[in-house]
Amino acid sequence: MSRRTSRPRVPADPRITAASPCPCGLPAVYGDCCGRFHSGSAAAPTCEALMRSRYAAFVVRDAAYLLRTWHPGTRPPGVDFDPSMRWVRLEILDTTEGTAFHSTGTVTFRAHYTDDGRPDSLHEKSRFARHEGAWVYTTAVFVD
Repeated sequence: MSRRTSRPRVPADPRITAASPCPCGLPAVYGDCCGRFHSGSAAAPTCEALMRSRYAAFVVRDAAYLLRTWHPGTRPPGVDFDPSMRWVRLEILDTTEGTAFHSTGTVTFRAHYTDDGRPDSLHEKSRFARHEGAWVYTTAVFVD
């Protein structure tokens, strides 16, 4: 997800705590799932795990994590969050490569959100690569 805006900074979602279900959709609590990647105590082992953690970073509005996991060649100077958007669900539709045995990979997903209360979704194929040993987001193609 490559959302870039120039809107005012929005505080983190107060509904998400370490004990909350992880927004990425896996059956784990945030602190044990994507929260450990956001805190820096672990690195995403696959490009799908990175995609899920980046989606969760949009949910909790963690701009630092999004920038840290963006390839330096395509990274924007900053990430702002649209205060009218609320990310509600992630569907992973397909993955290619992106394991410990690969240097690149893709994840096709649909991210559901509401914008001023109106439901919508983003369908994207994100590309990932290893940079200095870690998975990073490089670019995306919007599917529809």
